[in-house]
Amino acid sequence: MRSSSAWTTQRLGRLAKTIGGSGFPHAYQGNPDGEFPFAKVSDLKMPANGNGLITAQNFVSRLEAKVLGARVVPIGSIVFPKVGAALLGNARSLVQRECLIDNNMMAVVPNVGDSRYWLYLLSVVDLGQLVGGGPLPFVSESQVRDLQVWNPPIEEQRRIADFLDGECSRMGKQREAFVKLRALVEEREGSVLEASLIADSCGSSEGLNRRKWVPLARLTDQARPIMYGIVLPGPNVDDGVPIVKGGDVAGRRLRVDALCKTTREIESGYRRSRLKGGDLVIAIRGSVGEVEVVPDELTGANLTQDAARISIGRGVDRRWLELVLRTPSVAADIQSRVTGATIKGINIWDLKRVLIPMPESFKDQKRSSAVADREISLHEQILAGLDRQLRLLEERRQALITMAVSGQIDVTTARGSD
Repeated sequence: MRSSSAWTTQRLGRLAKTIGGSGFPHAYQGNPDGEFPFAKVSDLKMPANGNGLITAQNFVSRLEAKVLGARVVPIGSIVFPKVGAALLGNARSLVQRECLIDNNMMAVVPNVGDSRYWLYLLSVVDLGQLVGGGPLPFVSESQVRDLQVWNPPIEEQRRIADFLDGECSRMGKQREAFVKLRALVEEREGSVLEASLIADSCGSSEGLNRRKWVPLARLTDQARPIMYGIVLPGPNVDDGVPIVKGGDVAGRRLRVDALCKTTREIESGYRRSRLKGGDLVIAIRGSVGEVEVVPDELTGANLTQDAARISIGRGVDRRWLELVLRTPSVAADIQSRVTGATIKGINIWDLKRVLIPMPESFKDQKRSSAVADREISLHEQILAGLDRQLRLLEERRQALITMAVSGQIDVTTARGSD
């Protein structure tokens, strides 16, 4: 319950002002000698301890800011996205140095009060409730100013902020422990794949030397060689042919409803790169090496130049080849062939020559992939449990913040109990 009867609920615009971001040129990279950090949405940080910060890498000079008509965001302001999917999350940052923000963001500048309290308060405000129809989520300054927010006395704000700093810091340490454990499980999965698919049955690396290493191209259907697809797919169309991009492979989005589509006219020029259910697709730009199986529903779909098709040759077990491509040894070979400075990728010529350690028989392929699948299933169960704990921890953190900033608990006696 509230520790004071002096709480009020007021329109945010009476307690704070808002500052909209500045419309910098799209390609603007900043001025290394500038006085003001220039922050974009990607610079917003919201660590688990709640002390969100801006980590801008670019700077703007005072003269540039004046020419562009940019408003300086003062220390103690709370900055958050106002457009795009990012505004639906809880990315809120506390300004600890005067800065400028781009026009995808907004700042709330409290007239009075503890800035930390305002950070916590705005982190649980659901901006999604303000978003109307349209293809791109968006909120305006006037909508934010019309929000009804809790306004306890300043002394109470400080007590709440102190309480939440301590509790969120403790939960942040718990989160870090879960994240580290998750990374260890994923690392172990790579070792298990290596042992199951490449090393010998005793787990010895001697298996690497006894196997015959062959180029990936020799394991594919020679009538459907490894290749990428459409170079210029054009804009997304509703009634078109689904296309798989490199990011779709990394994002596990091989579903008709999750893919962009190109026109049938454009796709018709790339018949040779069409997909069939059971093919493998591998990212060759960006997240190079990510690999997935094409589901039957995507038979007839196509690729862009960021992904390549790997058809399965005679005498090759699909699941075995998929898993082998994920092993640390083969993944390292793929990465060693990646080129490019700004956009990194592997070309088809090199991809075809990636070396794969072949078991002695098809039966051995099936046996080793079955062993690997049992281990993968165990790891997936552990990872799912860790993900569930991370979700619950974040839900508890948000609930605790909501109860504290709304006066539902007395922070002088409450503890974020175990």
